[in-house]
Amino acid sequence: MTSRLLMPFRTAGAGPAPDAETAGSTRPTSILDLAHPRVAALVTRVRREADERGATTDRGLLRTAHGIIAATVRPVYSVEDLRRVSRTLRLGRGSCSQRMAVLEAVARSLGVPTRVRGLLVDGAFWYPRFPKLRPFVPEEVLLAWPEFLLDDTWVPVAELFGRGEEAGPAPAGVFTNAGEETGPAPAGAFTNAGAETLFEAVARTTVDWDAPAACAGSAPCDLSAHLRTDLGRFTSRDELFARHGQTLCLPARTLAEPLLGRWSAGAGAGADTSTTSSSAA
Repeated sequence: MTSRLLMPFRTAGAGPAPDAETAGSTRPTSILDLAHPRVAALVTRVRREADERGATTDRGLLRTAHGIIAATVRPVYSVEDLRRVSRTLRLGRGSCSQRMAVLEAVARSLGVPTRVRGLLVDGAFWYPRFPKLRPFVPEEVLLAWPEFLLDDTWVPVAELFGRGEEAGPAPAGVFTNAGEETGPAPAGAFTNAGAETLFEAVARTTVDWDAPAACAGSAPCDLSAHLRTDLGRFTSRDELFARHGQTLCLPARTLAEPLLGRWSAGAGAGADTSTTSSSAA
């Protein structure tokens, strides 16, 4: 039972969707405010820590950035997808979308072109996170899934940590998103319940919306059953949201943001919104 009442009018099928050849960019945008001192300070920290670890490639720098963001920006359920990266850094908290925007801003600042893939995901995918609020879960959620141009190849955010240069050993388990990992993750379906979010998950396991051969069927990394519509690629998340709108309409965002913007991911419906996630830091 999902709801359309809180969603804006959206015509996802209007006009041809951008194809896989959409060009990316390293330019700043309204969301990716690269020139802001907070963004510049984060990039400086990424360069320093990556150099200390010997992670000198673009991929290594982005992995370092991901780790810093995961440790310093607390995961919450904010619904403001147009929030500037500098504000997310100032608040020290953000949704998966906002934290991925921070990673994109770092990439562009490092000279790595980025673009996003627009995905309309079934709202039921978020039921485990809001068990008592299902009637208010939007029917579909718009995700801006980042891609990075590395060695002339577009790499989705979930493949930044694939095996290869600086990849290290393969993950010991699979992503169940059901709490803290205390050893090899048990086999099972992706549940999207618990403290770990998609942003953290991509660092240790495969997450794929396309049901590749390695994930086909019921494998935990296959999220294709949750994908309603592939909107294609866009040069920036600004362009995606300008064309298709955000998940919630403006009145719904205005009412929901004061609560959801402080509600820690994994805290559970009705939990104290000041609770922080120990596994997300």
